[in-house]
Amino acid sequence: MTTVDIRSAQLDPALGDAAVLAAVAGVAGGQLAPLATRIDHEGHYPLEVMAALGRAGAFAGHLRRNGERYGLALGSMHEISRHCGSTGFLTWAHDVCGLYLEQSGNPALDGQLLDDHVSGRSFGGTGLSNPMKAFAGIERMLLRARQVPGGYRVSGALPWVSHIGPGQYFGAIASVYRDDQSHSHDIIFLVRCDQQVVLRQCPEFSGMEGTSTWGVRLEDYFVGEDNMIADPARPFIEKIRAAFILLQIGMATGLIQGALDSMRDVEPLLGHVNQFLDDRPDELEAEYLELAGRVARLTGSPFDGSKDYLLDVLDARAQGAELALRATQSALLHQGARGYLINSAPQRRVREAHFAAIVTPAIKHLRSEMARLSRDEVPA
Repeated sequence: MTTVDIRSAQLDPALGDAAVLAAVAGVAGGQLAPLATRIDHEGHYPLEVMAALGRAGAFAGHLRRNGERYGLALGSMHEISRHCGSTGFLTWAHDVCGLYLEQSGNPALDGQLLDDHVSGRSFGGTGLSNPMKAFAGIERMLLRARQVPGGYRVSGALPWVSHIGPGQYFGAIASVYRDDQSHSHDIIFLVRCDQQVVLRQCPEFSGMEGTSTWGVRLEDYFVGEDNMIADPARPFIEKIRAAFILLQIGMATGLIQGALDSMRDVEPLLGHVNQFLDDRPDELEAEYLELAGRVARLTGSPFDGSKDYLLDVLDARAQGAELALRATQSALLHQGARGYLINSAPQRRVREAHFAAIVTPAIKHLRSEMARLSRDEVPA
């Protein structure tokens, strides 16, 4: 197994993508794969694996200091999700939290904290599900802030935030209100899960139980300069939105690849009857390769602010989720009864693909945004 041990958030420039991907694949196939059932079904939160992935360089590629190698970041997430969709999701949450820290330009966030985060010495996720839906008009913003000397006081509750726990952290957005209760603007900031932050157990999910997902309650939580990511938040979100969504596609492609692996595993034994099924592996692989080509082109300009680029990212993200749904269902049908066992990889991947289809932005959210952006502007 190739080993790449990074001691900071800075990847060695001489270290090619292939070496990092080999190291990540070694951790994913060796240390992670045997734990997938415990993570999905029993709720094991695999921080020991995340630490190993950090040492291998899995969380560093997309950073500006490492050349914004989004192809490497997506490739790493692909290899991880191929073996465990829950850990693929943790990887995405960790990656976008790193993106917030670096893009903040705040020395308190993009220095030692970012080094520790990217190297797997500390862990944090993202609480932007509600704000992203609020910005699209789907929900109302759940966190409210008021300005006070030295910063802001934030109150409210988020129903679920993943990849957090005591001593960890996550990015969040709150709407700032004036004394007369009129809306002023929004802020994005880092929440540190200390004694001021109440973590509440979530209802049991059908899978993905090892993602350490909690309800979060803030009551007059103080946000000072050291924890400010951007004030105001909207220009920051406009800048990173496409990158935020693009990074998710690695979850879908990994699930598709895992499904193809499961189909081909049983081809020597069941190919004679599986030939009568729809969505055969060669057909799905052709669609996957077309999607992979589209995504590879998009990774070259993750901060392209054009409407056409964002539309392409949204469409690729939707295509990935939809293909993951088809591929994981087909893999279960190809495997038959053995694929219906509760601890089987095809059974687990069906649940993981459902998650990829509903996590923000969900397929319906993606289609709504594409329709809005595609609508012709008619002068008043």
